Amino acid sequence: MSHLFGVAIESLVAVLLILTIGYCMLLNARLKRLKADEHSLKATIAELITATEIAERAIGGLKHTVRDVNENLGSQLSAATEMSIDLKKHLAEGDNLIRRLSKIVIAARPSEPEAANRISPAKAVAAAAQAFSERRRSDGLAA
Repeated sequence: MSHLFGVAIESLVAVLLILTIGYCMLLNARLKRLKADEHSLKATIAELITATEIAERAIGGLKHTVRDVNENLGSQLSAATEMSIDLKKHLAEGDNLIRRLSKIVIAARPSEPEAANRISPAKAVAAAAQAFSERRRSDGLAA
């Protein structure tokens, strides 16, 4: 009986050792997968860091571009404002010149007693301007 009892205990120890070896193999496979996942995770983190650095540089470049555009737009806006003021002055001078020309034409027009033969001021200005341009073409000088 003691011999049978010793064989049973040895068999039980052998079975437990086989189970332990099997469980260790299972744990080893899981650890290998975990290591592989760790390496892929490290690669993903490195790619993420690189992408973040690229994005930060791009944002810095965009900020610089926005600053340049803002300065350029401000200078163009001030130039446009100055040009607008200059154009207003030229328009006012042109309007003043047209008024003076119309006064000259009205003063030079012979007075007619009939209202039917009267020329409107706009037509008189147009006729005077046409005569002025024809004179300029023939002489080469306007005045």
